Amino acid sequence: MAGSFRKDFRRFFVRGLAAVLPAILTVAILVWVFTLIQKYIGRHINTAARWVVVQFCCILEHVSLTWRGSVYWTPVKNVWEQYHLEWIGFFLAFVAIYVIGRFVASFIGRGLWATVEHAIGRVPVIKRIYPSAKQVTDFLLTERKAEYSHVVAVEYPRKGLWSLGLMTGDGMRTVNEKVGSDMLTVFIPSSPTPVTGYTIMVRRDETIHLPLSIDEALSFTVSAGVLVPPSQQPPGSAARMIAVETPPETKNQENE
Repeated sequence: MAGSFRKDFRRFFVRGLAAVLPAILTVAILVWVFTLIQKYIGRHINTAARWVVVQFCCILEHVSLTWRGSVYWTPVKNVWEQYHLEWIGFFLAFVAIYVIGRFVASFIGRGLWATVEHAIGRVPVIKRIYPSAKQVTDFLLTERKAEYSHVVAVEYPRKGLWSLGLMTGDGMRTVNEKVGSDMLTVFIPSSPTPVTGYTIMVRRDETIHLPLSIDEALSFTVSAGVLVPPSQQPPGSAARMIAVETPPETKNQENE
């Protein structure tokens, strides 16, 4: 009885953890992002906002325009902390990030940002860190629909082994001419971190187009094939899963 209770407790605890953990991780990530923005951006914006208020008060009273030495600095700081006005810096940080995003999306902004990134890529130490960080953020935050057009299955890394891939475009012209066939460029994401993977070129007639969304394909890859989209589950897969999860002792007890 004790052994059966331990097995049931472990099994249901793991199931409960699997149900609760995604929500906990989501909240933790959001809190981490908000804390990061407030710590490295919002805090400095709050300081600048208090400085502007102090300077405005000095102008109205014709007082010497100094910063922390002003007679208004301490009262303004106390009021700021008393009424918890730190959210002003947090809000302005979000607005600033939005403005930067709009600027980078413009024609001038794209060119200027490309120049800045090129300069960053030439700094000795930073050039080894920045590309990896950019790869992760681009994968998580950019619109993947513009990058990946279809989900396909290809025989990779050898015949008889099928891998899930994301079609990124047509193959190179030289390869098409040498092979004498229409080639496709496919990105094969790795499990459980689909940020990395392999880029291959494969014949178009050797690929199988799958009716899956990019998110469904990535979920399948991240879960190592556990999260199969409902439309792609083989008949009777649920019954087989139940049979695998049910311990032999439980089956014997049920039969008795």
